[in-house]
Amino acid sequence: MVQRQLTGSRIRERRVDLGIRQTDLANAVGISASYLNLIEHNRRRIAGKLLNDLARAMQVDPSALTEGAETALLDQLRASAARDRASGAEVSRTEDFAGRFIGWASLVVRQDKRIDELEARVKVLTDRLAHDPQLATSLHEVISSVTSIRSAASILVSDDDIDRDWERRFHRNIYEDSQRLAEASRALVSYLDAPSEEGTASLSPQEEVETYLDAQGFHLPYLEGDGAPQRAPMLRSKAASALLADYRTRYLADAETMPLKEFSAAAIEVGHDPALLAGRFGVPLAAAMRRLATLPIESGHPAFGLVICDAAGAITLQRQVSGFGLPRAAAACPLWPLFRAFSQPMQPIRRDVQLPVDGGGRFRCYAIAAPAGAASFDAPATMEAVMLVRSVAPSGGPADPVGTSCRICPRSGCRARREPSILNEDAV
Repeated sequence: MVQRQLTGSRIRERRVDLGIRQTDLANAVGISASYLNLIEHNRRRIAGKLLNDLARAMQVDPSALTEGAETALLDQLRASAARDRASGAEVSRTEDFAGRFIGWASLVVRQDKRIDELEARVKVLTDRLAHDPQLATSLHEVISSVTSIRSAASILVSDDDIDRDWERRFHRNIYEDSQRLAEASRALVSYLDAPSEEGTASLSPQEEVETYLDAQGFHLPYLEGDGAPQRAPMLRSKAASALLADYRTRYLADAETMPLKEFSAAAIEVGHDPALLAGRFGVPLAAAMRRLATLPIESGHPAFGLVICDAAGAITLQRQVSGFGLPRAAAACPLWPLFRAFSQPMQPIRRDVQLPVDGGGRFRCYAIAAPAGAASFDAPATMEAVMLVRSVAPSGGPADPVGTSCRICPRSGCRARREPSILNEDAV
């Protein structure tokens, strides 16, 4: 059913919600109840003065009756249905559902996004427990202290006579080891029980910054000239505050060379192509990609993911989107264009990739590796790779198979695999 044919259905839904009888609404706008009935069943077209009169009588904007659900909401509903084909969702009636019950449709989309975020978080935490060096060091410190205390205590409770001088030494060792155990335990608890924001823990300075930026949609209006200057927020750690200061400095530089109003309009005009935008504004491709990731979704822009990493493969900044996120504690899949870009410095890469997810997990990636910072004859160039990620609809076209990390990737026969997957026994 095309969108304009749903105007009558929306009029009927609005009237019923308000508890207005069909006859009363028809009398209010000067038409017969039978004619209004035909309109409500989409058997008569409606526009102009009559549409405005009906909207005024029901105290609603006319666009809410004619436009219905936004295209982005419809696309998200269809993507949700594609990811869960077993649900039996009636995809052909997506527009009808969204047009009549836009609030419920928005709730379905938000819950589906939340499920994706939580599943991605579980994968990251699972990988972190297996590979995080800070966690391993803390656990080793706890176990070492406990073992030392137990050894000293077992000697003290033995039946053998112990010299008083040695006894005092053992007591001092137990005391010192117990202090070390207490400090290691506090550090471990602090690490695992970090403050959370909407259920996700900021377990590192980078993640703490990303949690703050995610709450802002990675868009900072006060650096766009849209609001009063604002002091940097106080984050939990000094390291996180320093990282956020670096992000704000780079954001401000991008905003000055690519003003939001002009860049937003140009992005829509060129279909959000980063190469065309870089050429139009005379900026490096990486800068245009970063700027695209900060555009507000409510202004009609798609949700972009963004990953920045150094030449060692360490992720320094990441904006996740529904269905996409790279692990930070362990080595990510090397097949992502982000890492492949380092083998072709300054060469833009555009690839479609497919995650091992039924009915979804397809993304278009733009990546480039380039020197970061000012060039110097006295120091080696510092390389940085940037990857912009955008969800695309499943299609029969070619796409590179990728994963998150080997440990939780179910793909079989991958030549880039570093270790067996815990998800199946056949992955090699």
